Amino acid sequence: MSSSAASPGASPGASPGTSGPPNGFWAQATADPGRTVLIAPDGEEWTAGRLHGAVNQLVHGLRAAGLERGDAFAVVLPNGVEFLTAYLAASQAGFYLVPVNHHLVGPEIAWIVADSGAKVLIAHERYGDAARRAADEAELPAARRYAVGTADGFRPYAELLAGQPESAPSGRTLGWVMNYTSGTTGRPRGIRRPLPGKPPEETYLGGFLGIFGIKPFDDNVHLVCSPLYHTAVLQFAGASLHIGHRIVLMDKWTPQTMLALIDAHRCTHTHMVPTQFHRLLALPEEVRTSYDVTSMRHAIHGAAPCPDHIKRAMIDWWGGCVEEYYAASEGGGAFATAEDWLKKPGTVGKAWPISELAVFDDDGNRLPPGELGTVYMKMTTGGFSYHKDENKTKKNRIGDFFTVGDLGCLDEDGYLFLRDRKIDMIISGGVNIYPAEIESALLGHPAVADAAAFGIPHDDWGEEVKAVVEPAEGHAAGPALADEILAHCARHLAGYKRPRSVDFIDTLPRDPNGKLYKRRLRDPYWTGRERAV
Repeated sequence: MSSSAASPGASPGASPGTSGPPNGFWAQATADPGRTVLIAPDGEEWTAGRLHGAVNQLVHGLRAAGLERGDAFAVVLPNGVEFLTAYLAASQAGFYLVPVNHHLVGPEIAWIVADSGAKVLIAHERYGDAARRAADEAELPAARRYAVGTADGFRPYAELLAGQPESAPSGRTLGWVMNYTSGTTGRPRGIRRPLPGKPPEETYLGGFLGIFGIKPFDDNVHLVCSPLYHTAVLQFAGASLHIGHRIVLMDKWTPQTMLALIDAHRCTHTHMVPTQFHRLLALPEEVRTSYDVTSMRHAIHGAAPCPDHIKRAMIDWWGGCVEEYYAASEGGGAFATAEDWLKKPGTVGKAWPISELAVFDDDGNRLPPGELGTVYMKMTTGGFSYHKDENKTKKNRIGDFFTVGDLGCLDEDGYLFLRDRKIDMIISGGVNIYPAEIESALLGHPAVADAAAFGIPHDDWGEEVKAVVEPAEGHAAGPALADEILAHCARHLAGYKRPRSVDFIDTLPRDPNGKLYKRRLRDPYWTGRERAV
């Protein structure tokens, strides 16, 4: 349903006014440097002044490494202080930050580093091997590779900051995050927004959270419980910093640890995916009731369909804070409060104040309420383009509206109901997985004549990846070949994209034009199960 765990780029919104708190992290850090703004995954507390100093040092270090306004740098990092430091540095120096999914393998990371034109790569030692392969393949100079921790072929991250002043850099200008999102063609593309060329304080960077009724300061504490390389997760965390909220970072999510952090830090809002709801509800009753979650005001979920019974159970437990949104990394979206959803079960909400929703038929005609068609969105705060892909930028647009291919309808009150999605896309644990990329990898094995990849039921993740393979002549189907193909996929695809199992078929069903009848392959696996579309 929801096509990606996403949100618009940092968006202007209503300013808190001259009598309110200073606008933006940097002004707040200057006004109150002793305020604790960040709790690291290891429990270490960071003050605004300390984080501000590290951000300024990174800007100076990146400029010394050759970066200028409009240049990009990439990070392959876990949730930690360094990730938010990179975000804030890019945001005040006019750089593009390119977050890279740390589950990707070397060639996949290399594509993003090279395509983005990143002049510096910062990686964590956990991902050192994949990052080194990527840097080598992208031909990134050794002097522009930095590692948090120790990684072969990388300079220590500390050297990037060493000797640099903690004072504010000159020529401060707003930068953006350039997230990479895949398409049905498999290759991810960067979503690039034009730089406004003005100081960051002239854009109200926390305005996005106003869509959800989240206010500046107000004793808010934001819990980051998903990877920051996701568009929405970083957007929520960054916006929270800019309007004076404390951030609590989780590195590796577990349900009980999340409950403990909410209880200990009195967390008030977070961004989640339905898989996390499922795992929280699976905890024993005595564990769930031993933590106080009444501080939560907004548990906002998106990225994947949430089964009705799971959503109702979470509302019964956490109350009216369980809220839902539908969006895309490109921008635009809808939002539903718990009250909205209970009144109109299944809705993903009404359009954001800075967005507009419409449903069109295949001929480009706007459809009236109640009629099923393709869902389109647009932002009133500015557009975007796909980096180095003008055709993709122009494709799937009607005027200022764009679509990511989901099907749905609007009711007479403007509430959006999704009835389908890009039918071939797999959503596993809130992550979008595109079969074309998997099929391309499968076809790279000499024993594979033809291949299909699609989602089959998984009780925890919603869907898992299944591969169906037509063996090439001279290769016998069986467990040995399946193991060989899975090992091949492990060398070419990130873990979450890899098929969990392989089935064999004599001939894949295709029409005379070569179109694959994928539904014929997929439907038997869903017999007796309702696929959440």
